[in-house]
Amino acid sequence: METATFGAGCFWGVEAGFRQVPGVVGTQVGFAGGTTANPSYKEVCTGRTGHAEVLEVTYDPARASYDDLLDLFWASHNPTTRNRQGLDVGTQYRSVIFFHTPEQETAALASKQREQEKHRFKQVVTEVLPAPEFYRAEEYHQRYLEKAGRSSCTVELAERELEAPIRS
Repeated sequence: METATFGAGCFWGVEAGFRQVPGVVGTQVGFAGGTTANPSYKEVCTGRTGHAEVLEVTYDPARASYDDLLDLFWASHNPTTRNRQGLDVGTQYRSVIFFHTPEQETAALASKQREQEKHRFKQVVTEVLPAPEFYRAEEYHQRYLEKAGRSSCTVELAERELEAPIRS
């Protein structure tokens, strides 16, 4: 089993998407990349801890490649908005790939370049950084959408509505 860690905005929707991938054997949402040890969700939401909301994925590389996970990461959010996804704004919603091995770093940087080629007039702002310590979020955040009987976040729906053409 291997581990991958991604920050792509609100972790609830990101987790729901990754849980559908064959070969993903476990997920947990939490925080990484900040300066506060064992931060709470409330602390992270202030923007003062420096942490991003992230998803830690445990996967079987014989069934799901890291490149497959990277493809889903890019499809899960807008990598051209700095510190924002939909209506969620703040450094905790930044786009980041935390790599765990040199091979993951190489793959992440290559995939970022491929993603940049899709956004000719906008810069991909996703950070690619060594994996720092991961802090698991409170239990009520784990599989949040699944527990709520929902398949997506309200924020994701609101973002789609904002991007839809205005009808008169």
